[in-house]
This record gives sequence, structure tokens and C-alpha cells, in this order.
Amino acid sequence: MRSNRRSGNRLMNEINVVPYIDVMLVLLVIFMVTAPLMNPGQVDLPQVGKSLAPPVAPLEVIIKKDTTLALRDHGKGEAESRVSRDELIAILKAKQAAQPEQPVVISADKSVRYEEVINVMDVLQQQQIRKIGLLTQTRAK
Repeated sequence: MRSNRRSGNRLMNEINVVPYIDVMLVLLVIFMVTAPLMNPGQVDLPQVGKSLAPPVAPLEVIIKKDTTLALRDHGKGEAESRVSRDELIAILKAKQAAQPEQPVVISADKSVRYEEVINVMDVLQQQQIRKIGLLTQTRAK
């Protein structure tokens, strides 16, 4: 008799998943019915006219293989001129004072160490030159 009593009080260690499946099927049907009834959101984009001022041509800081610096003003079509770091800072500050929106791009030879490019960027940022970018060349396929 003892053996019958123990088997009757044993805990059930299985989960009945049938109610969960029923709930999931009901939710699936609800979403399938309501999804086509929803209107997709319309986004009203702002409209702008043409810009009155043409974009300003960038100043290009060139870092050569031997880590010397050169500067080229694309707006004036000037040829590159060799400069030192101090001259570079002075020229860029003067040009930024005249045109604060003029971007500065850095183009470096691919054999130049990454550290040298970061050093030039750091010097420019310390001088509050805001629009700094890197000039790259598209890869030929």
C-alpha cells in the first residue's frame, strides 16, 4: 500500500504547452487581421529652396611621404605650397577668420604613418578649426 501512496503524491515535472500555443495562435490571427487595416505613417519632409551661396572649396593639407606638409587652396586654384606646421596654423587661422565655413581636408600619402595624420588633425583641432575631413581616393574596380 505504501507504494501506491507515493506515486499518487509525486510532483509533475512536465509543462503543458497547449494553452500557450492557443494564445499564440489567437495573437497571430489578431495581428494578421489588423495589420492590413493600419495606415502607414506619412512623413512630411521640410522643403528648402536653392542655396544662395555656392559651397566653399576646401583647403587641402597634404602630408607627403617624408612627412613634410603642403597646402593647396582649391577655391583659388593655387598650386600646393610647402609650409611648416607653424605657417600652416597661421594660414589656416587667417583663412578661417575670413570664411568660417571653409572646410579643411587632409590628404596623406598611403605610406605615411597613421600617427602623423592624427597629429596633424590634433593640431588643427587645438586651433579651433572645426570642419576637418580626410581626402580619399576611390578604388578602381
